[in-house]
Amino acid sequence: MTLIAIIPVLFLGGALAWLVERSVEGGSRWVTLASLLISCVLLASYWPQFSQAAGEAWWDSVQAPWIPRFGISFFLALDGLGFLLLALTLAMGLFGLIASWDQIQFRRGFFYFNYLWTLAGVAGVFTAMDLFLFFFFWEVMLIPMLFLIAVWGYEQRIFAAIKFFIFTQASSLLMLVAIVALVYLHYDASGQVTFNYRELMDSEIPLGIQYWLMLGFFIAFAVKLPAVPLHPWLADAHTQAPTAGSILLAAILLKTGAYGLLRFTLPLFPEASAAFAPLAMTIGAISVVYGAILAFAQQDMKRLVAYSSVSHMGFVLLGIYALNTIAIQGAVMQMIAHGLSTAALFALVGALQQRLHTRNMAQMGGLWARVPKLAAIALFFAVASLGLPGLGNFIAEFLVLVGSFPVNRWLTVIAALGLVGAALYALWMMQRVFFGEGEKAEEDSKVHDLNAREATALLVLAVGLVFLGLRPQPVFDTAEPAVVYLLEQMESPQSPNAVAESSPPNSDSNAVPAKGTTSSTTILNAMAPGSETL
Repeated sequence: MTLIAIIPVLFLGGALAWLVERSVEGGSRWVTLASLLISCVLLASYWPQFSQAAGEAWWDSVQAPWIPRFGISFFLALDGLGFLLLALTLAMGLFGLIASWDQIQFRRGFFYFNYLWTLAGVAGVFTAMDLFLFFFFWEVMLIPMLFLIAVWGYEQRIFAAIKFFIFTQASSLLMLVAIVALVYLHYDASGQVTFNYRELMDSEIPLGIQYWLMLGFFIAFAVKLPAVPLHPWLADAHTQAPTAGSILLAAILLKTGAYGLLRFTLPLFPEASAAFAPLAMTIGAISVVYGAILAFAQQDMKRLVAYSSVSHMGFVLLGIYALNTIAIQGAVMQMIAHGLSTAALFALVGALQQRLHTRNMAQMGGLWARVPKLAAIALFFAVASLGLPGLGNFIAEFLVLVGSFPVNRWLTVIAALGLVGAALYALWMMQRVFFGEGEKAEEDSKVHDLNAREATALLVLAVGLVFLGLRPQPVFDTAEPAVVYLLEQMESPQSPNAVAESSPPNSDSNAVPAKGTTSSTTILNAMAPGSETL
């Protein structure tokens, strides 16, 4: 019952935060903190179970009838991939709360209501195994985010919120049409109406129809990722959102798009996904370079960090559609490392904006001497963003490039240019903000440095990135069964598939892995010259 408890804790916590604020000023923040800590404790209870049964694809599941007439059930399941992303969701929820503890000055109760409901929706997205339930949580995730931008955003918040709504809802409608069409085709072939993920994976769909259905899912997830040319909503939404909203968008919501590709698009439409892979990899490589170019051209510090996300998530798209374990493991690592580094950068931008009342980098020069703690931490996360060896971002991008190279060498080379672009915009940002002279540096000589709360929150993320860079194996081991299971479905799409009842992938060393897969414990060996995996 642990799995089913996490989401209600967040939903009820949001409602309670709204009510408490009416009678106790500031009480909503403590209710939000308590809700997130309880959810973290519930999620952490899975770790001993995983240690005792390492190698299992699915750790837990719960299923109950919801709307039986239409084959809709309340079906949640958790595997290693879902666990990692749920952990990222709750950790970034805590970080966003602490980093912006004193920044919300009005309608606090309603703010934290929307904040926790966004997190609850994301938690549902990462665990739902019924496509109707998944779409329900997908919408629950988006609507509160819309309010966070529209009510507590900056100057052009309404424009940004409307743009965010149009892009996400239009793409969601395409996915809904694809879901209904998939269910109808399954019904036409089997006589059974169901939205169950396990049963829909057994559907036999002609390649031509499968391709169009796959596009409905792909576009919805690519908008959320976001991938070029479906990215225009991102910069405005990030720029106008409050600091906590930007952290949720960058660290968590973008990952739902990548998760959707891994969990739904590839296994539900294996042949169409394989045929579409070269184009998807091309889009990923273009996103890497194009995002870096746009980031370098920005004056607004928040827009620079926003466009850097387009570049970094391009690596995720490239790795997913390379369709081998090394690249997909790199994509999973990139999702986590990017969540940590970009959340920290948005928190730093929010701290600077709160102190200087501007995001214009031309006005921020000369801040190193005035805010040495903030500047030093910003330098760490800037070099993390550009992929400094020894940090999690480097491991992620390196594995994506290594896994993608044998699949398409030219696209991998093009994507590698994004590493050069990342170095340019990251170091250029540091030079413009913390060195030289600027208007705000001259005007405000009393700007204060990071306080203990802000510094502690940022240092925790820094330690996380160092751990991922020096000891990435726990992440690989946790995600490996889910990645192997995914690639096995790509190889044998019509084989019986079970989620709650399926036997785990064989983790015996003598087992023959699916084509294109390799154990994450042999990733370094697979990189050696002559490796069959590459």
